[in-house]
Amino acid sequence: MTRSWASAHPPDAMAAPPSLPGNILVIKLGALGDFVQALGPMQAIRAHHPDVCIDLLTTPAFEELATASGLFDRVIARPRMKWHQIGAIRALRRDLIQGDYARVYDLQTSDRSSFYFRLFPAKVKPEWSGIARGCSHPHANPNRDRLHTVERQADQLAMAGIPSVPAADLSFADTDLTRFALPDPFALIVPGGAAHRPAKRWPADRFAALARHLSERDMTPLLIGGADERDLHDEILAAAPGTRSLCGETSLLDLAALARRSALAVGNDTGPMHVAAIAGAPTVVLYSHASDPALCAQRGAQVTILREARLSELTLEDVIKVLPTPSPS
Repeated sequence: MTRSWASAHPPDAMAAPPSLPGNILVIKLGALGDFVQALGPMQAIRAHHPDVCIDLLTTPAFEELATASGLFDRVIARPRMKWHQIGAIRALRRDLIQGDYARVYDLQTSDRSSFYFRLFPAKVKPEWSGIARGCSHPHANPNRDRLHTVERQADQLAMAGIPSVPAADLSFADTDLTRFALPDPFALIVPGGAAHRPAKRWPADRFAALARHLSERDMTPLLIGGADERDLHDEILAAAPGTRSLCGETSLLDLAALARRSALAVGNDTGPMHVAAIAGAPTVVLYSHASDPALCAQRGAQVTILREARLSELTLEDVIKVLPTPSPS
């Protein structure tokens, strides 16, 4: 495939890359927020190795976005494997060995991804940046678990010889949005999140009140979420008739394109809010005790974090106070 990023950044503008006898593998599995925040490190890896074949091992959810980035020669998308799926593990082992990898950048740094290091036979074991026991380039910072994801991965790459990591960039992510017949202006509202973590959700009636507030100011609230959040969207739509829902209708590329065109984005601490922030939407993210913004806060040009121990204690007025003023069109 054509390496659009590398072709736009000639090698003489980059740090001198190491000479490696084989290909490179990057591992980044998920979740969505972690994946898009890793786009900066991925870009740094490509810049450091402009003339080397670089593969990405990820999950099917991120295949389209990773391919569109132009950072990889091949995207290997595999569903999450269970430990008892011996056939799937053997197939992955075969692919890893056949990849002829001289170095692996494990940006997942989990027990699962570290296990992949053990799938390589000793005679073909590549250089490895990560936390796998016995790897050649360990991220040996004892404070790594107290660093924000962005700083942690930059520190990991610095220890592997890549001294500079840019901010994550989603400027490549664009789609034709005409099928949505978008109003102007509109605000993205992300009322959902992981179903098993209800403490990370602001109450639906507060989102409905926010939607009514925006509608009264001639801004259309546009609800974003997965198909499994239909009931939540319907509850908000019933209480805020001027609102629209794109529940289950948007890809990750669509989401980035929508965020780039939106007047603002407001939502819980969930993956789509990371996309919105990186894509450039003025962003307000609502946090509870269930997650720590010091470790995982959204990063972007204009991000405001609001945090209460319990999101039920966060009022509509609290949110309205920090809403950015849209730029005149």
